[in-house]
Parts: sequence; structure tokens; C-alpha cells
Amino acid sequence: MPAAYGHEDLLDATGSAGASSSTRLDQAYEGLRTLLLSGSILPGTRLTEADLTRMFAVSRTTMRAVLVRLTQEGYVTSEVNRGVRTRSFSAEEAADILEARETIESALAGKAAERATEQEIAGLRATLDAMEDCKARGDQDGYSAGNRSFHQQVKHAAHQQTLARAFDTLLYPLVMRQYRNLGAPHPRTGSYEEHLAILLAIVTRNPDAATAAMRHHVASARRALVLRTQQQQPDPS
Repeated sequence: MPAAYGHEDLLDATGSAGASSSTRLDQAYEGLRTLLLSGSILPGTRLTEADLTRMFAVSRTTMRAVLVRLTQEGYVTSEVNRGVRTRSFSAEEAADILEARETIESALAGKAAERATEQEIAGLRATLDAMEDCKARGDQDGYSAGNRSFHQQVKHAAHQQTLARAFDTLLYPLVMRQYRNLGAPHPRTGSYEEHLAILLAIVTRNPDAATAAMRHHVASARRALVLRTQQQQPDPS
């Protein structure tokens, strides 16, 4: 197992001494899911039960149940003679996920323009200010963290649970971990301005403008991904 598995900020999946088996299973599930979504494990990495049971302090039976659930949800794959591995996406699958994200997030942004509280709008402003500062200082990791926070804040500000659940099932972080272009400028040109347009539409309570701004923002990332994958296909092995 790679050293990246030891993130200190992951959920503690050990549970209390009196925790039920279902609680331990849920904790191990959330812990491993968080790890996968963090992007710290390369696509196609083999996951072994022995390592995972030690990491999350659960039985092999519990970990098998966790891996079955994550397989069903598309986070990992399970194949005869290859075991359980982190998910790898074809170019077509990646484009489909980004297209779905475009539809769902644009709808969430429109609802946020209608329903966001003043406190939530203040939080979006603060995040965007921090992103601008990171951009000026060349702090790519900080900008990326701010970007993730901004999108989560828009989701919560929409107060639309059905759309939020659909958003949470997308495997977008795994797609970007596989396909991101490490040689390209970061943040992407126009990224900050696109976030600003989304915020302004929410502040002015204009759902149509918020929907359009988010659609443009996510579509830009999708088009860039499709262009890159036409030029270079990743090795899924």
C-alpha cells in the first residue's frame, strides 16, 4: 500500500470500544471513501484486505463488505486475478461524468441564487477572497482547496437535497486525479473570473445568470479534458 494512505486528516475508523459492527462498517466505509476521493491513490492501485483491515482496525469480513459497497458505487473495481483496484476511467467515461457534473452543478447554482442565506453568501465571498490571494501568491494547493470549498458551499447554499445527493455520487475527483494535466498552468486561465461570475449572480439573486455562469465554468473544464484525452490516453494497467 502506498505511503499516501497515512493521511492524518482522515476519519478515525477505529470507533469506540462499544461501537456496533454496523457503526464500524460505516466508519470504515467513510474513511476509505474519503481516502479515495482525496486523489492520493493512483488509478489502478491494488487495495489489499490485510492492509485495509489494519488501517481501519476492522475485521476482514467488515472490510469485504466495505469493498463490495464501494465497488457497487463505482469507486473501485474488482476483477478475478487482479483483486480490488482503484477506479480507472476511459476518456468517454470521464467526459460523461464531467457532462453530468455540468448539468447538476448549474442547477445547484441556480437554486443557490434563490435560496442562499446572507451568511452563506458571506462564506462564498470569503472563500473567493482567499482564492484570489492564493492566485496572487502562486499557492496552487491553496487555490485548489479554495476551489473545492467554493463548489461545496454552492451545493449547500442551494438547499436542494435531491440535487446535492446526485452531485455527491459523481466521481469527479477521481476523474481529475487521473486526467489532470500537471504541466498546464494552474489555476486554469479564467478560472478565478468564472468563480467570480458565479458569486455575483448569486449575490444579485439571478438564478438564470448563476446557472449559466456555473455551466460555462464546468463546461470549460470538460472541454479541456476531452481535448487532452484525444491527444493522450492513460495506461489503466
